[in-house]
Amino acid sequence: MNDVKIIFDREFKGYFYSPIAYVFSVIFIILNSGMYMFHFFFFGNADMRAFFSQLPLTLGLIFIPAISMRLWSEERKLGTVELLLTLPMKAEQIVLGKFLAGFAFYLVALAGTLVIPILLIILGEPDFGPIVGGYFGAILLGAFFLAVGIFISGFFSDQIVSLIITSLSCGFLALIGWQYVPMVIDGWIPGLGDFLYNYVGVTRHFNDIERGVVDIKSIIYFLSFTGLFLYLNAKSLERRKY
Repeated sequence: MNDVKIIFDREFKGYFYSPIAYVFSVIFIILNSGMYMFHFFFFGNADMRAFFSQLPLTLGLIFIPAISMRLWSEERKLGTVELLLTLPMKAEQIVLGKFLAGFAFYLVALAGTLVIPILLIILGEPDFGPIVGGYFGAILLGAFFLAVGIFISGFFSDQIVSLIITSLSCGFLALIGWQYVPMVIDGWIPGLGDFLYNYVGVTRHFNDIERGVVDIKSIIYFLSFTGLFLYLNAKSLERRKY
């Protein structure tokens, strides 16, 4: 675990040396909080359902690609991947350290939105079940998207290319979890849209948790896919040794 901590410290500190990380964090907080506050003052609902409903897209299209693009692309561009591989560390430890650093930075940004439930407590009497469930789902969702982003980042030396591919991939995973998109796909290839909606689409599983219902299947979905992409990332890294 000491090796994981070394990589974690290196990567986590690296976020705070980059102005891009700050910019995207501020954009993430302002965008999500601003869109929600508009809904709150317009409709007057003392809940966070509108906030969490937009999270899969804002995370998948903007924030997670922005914080994951540098994790391997920068190493490839600077030529330091080979140096990392010569260190007496397992590939799994390097990947885990990078993942945990990106995940910790994501949690810091997510914590910036806690001003919303605090405001709701002051102004009304919100139902805490969906709020707790929503943040728990947001943690699982961020971990899954981040694992996808790290995996994709390992194939490109250009951070912008990594950002675009990750954004498209996570955006697709979010969109096919909406019921209307799979219906369109079923119109082209019968049965495919329903399969993607039930077993691949991330939004459907996130919504189950966000409603405050602890669905074991949805939790297994997030944990298994997160583990799968981290495993694939480690295996692709090991291949570079030979």
